Amino acid sequence: MGSNVIIGIVIAIIVVAAILYGVGFFMRKKNQEKLNSLEKRKEHLFDLPVIEEVDDVRKMHLVGQSQNTFREWNQQWTEISTKSFAELESQIFEVESLNETFRFFKANSAVTAAEATMKEMEKSVEDIRNGLKELRESEERNSLQVQQALDVYEELKTKLRENDESFGPAYPELQKQIRNIEIEFTQFVTLNTSGDPVEAREVLDTAEKHTYEVEDLMNRIPAVFEELNKTFPSQLKEIEDGYKKMIADHYVFPEEDFSSNIHRVARRVENSLEDLAKAEVATVETANRDTASEIDALYSVLEREIDARKYVMKNRKVISDYIDHATRNNRQLLIEIDHTSQNYTLNHNELGRVRGFQTEIEEIARRNENTNPKMDKHEIPFSELQNFYKDAFKILDDVEAEQLEIDQSLRELRKGEKLAQEKVESFEFKLRNLKRFVEKQRLPGLPSEYLDFFFMATDRIEELNKSLNKIRIDMEEINKLVAICEEDLEMLDTRTHDLVDAAALTEQMMQYANRYRHSHPEVKASIDRTLQLFTQEYRYQDALDEIGTSLERVEPGAFKRLENFYFNNRDLV
Repeated sequence: MGSNVIIGIVIAIIVVAAILYGVGFFMRKKNQEKLNSLEKRKEHLFDLPVIEEVDDVRKMHLVGQSQNTFREWNQQWTEISTKSFAELESQIFEVESLNETFRFFKANSAVTAAEATMKEMEKSVEDIRNGLKELRESEERNSLQVQQALDVYEELKTKLRENDESFGPAYPELQKQIRNIEIEFTQFVTLNTSGDPVEAREVLDTAEKHTYEVEDLMNRIPAVFEELNKTFPSQLKEIEDGYKKMIADHYVFPEEDFSSNIHRVARRVENSLEDLAKAEVATVETANRDTASEIDALYSVLEREIDARKYVMKNRKVISDYIDHATRNNRQLLIEIDHTSQNYTLNHNELGRVRGFQTEIEEIARRNENTNPKMDKHEIPFSELQNFYKDAFKILDDVEAEQLEIDQSLRELRKGEKLAQEKVESFEFKLRNLKRFVEKQRLPGLPSEYLDFFFMATDRIEELNKSLNKIRIDMEEINKLVAICEEDLEMLDTRTHDLVDAAALTEQMMQYANRYRHSHPEVKASIDRTLQLFTQEYRYQDALDEIGTSLERVEPGAFKRLENFYFNNRDLV
């Protein structure tokens, strides 16, 4: 038992020792791999041609801002090549020592620190190389961009010299700005050739900016100068000459300050030329748009009066004739209303409306009479006359439309009376026919409600007849009575036929029911009740319901069969 325990302990110790050895071997190998990677990265970093690149830039003999930038990069490289490399070597040596003495965990931490140092050195070296590259290429880029800018600059000088007239008063200012750009380019060349490409770059950017600004001005100035120098003055002269000619032709303008408006726009053009002399192109462009709008407004005034004169001369006689025409129509309509009102009631204020038309026509005639002398004496603008004529035409058109409407309504009164007379005759004829139709049925009597309705319809027709025979008739009232009479007669016709049909069907049903009189006591009782309703009370529909219900009990379907036969052969029954 004891020997087994000892053997187990020995085996456990061996297993633990093996595991520890394996772990140690693995960690040592891992650390060694990291060390080998660091050695390769260090050698690659040492092999980079940083020293040669520093010497190349040093030979450029930089000055100013460029020299300061170079010194900063050179100082960083010196620190890396001395302190940082020495620190890295120390860290690598420490990792090797710890790894050899089986202090694997400390060795792993040391490797991590060394890798961080290497990464920082690599980043710094990359920044230094990029900075040196930027200093080398800066002069090359400056040379290329300055050539492009100089080409534009030379084009501007040539364009200004060869087209000086197209720039007008802006020419001296443009010359001044081009000279300033020339000074900036000279300053750039001095800085660039003396070894300060960074500061030279700033000067070049300013020169480029000013060059393209002047290019933009020179592209925009000719168009606005063309407007100020030729277009606007030509238009203003045309307006002023036209205005003077129209005044000589006796035109009258409602705008008392039209001439001063022309001069005000001319002064605006002069002010814009002064702004153009200072190369304030944006200001001039905005002012030119406003000037163009004001000139268009001046043209509109002249065109308005010219068009108005044509309109007035064309319609002067027309408006007078139209006034006379409307006056005659209104006078005739008043006579017609007077005649019509003796026979008909006028319900729509026709007389008041026509008198209102007369007032409107007289007012237009009065204004026309007042304006004609002013026009002959050239004391009124044609545009004012045009507005008056258009308003007058609108009023006279409306008046004529309403005159025609009233005239037509008066004619309709006579037509309506004639139609109502014809309706009365047809109503009376239909009433007589219905009466004869009922009498032919030889019924024992008629229900009181039917008689009441018949006499009410007769009274309404009589009332309509009396209304038509009045000295002064009201056609609205008559038309209402006509509509009521039509409804009454339609309903009376329906009631008459319903009554006759019920009576005829009752007789048919009683004849058919007689076959059951002796065999079915209830049928006999029903026949007796039906006879009482039919011959004594004249309730034909109730009599039909009574006998029909009784017959249906003893012979289902008989009622419907007899009813269908009756309506299909009504003329034979």
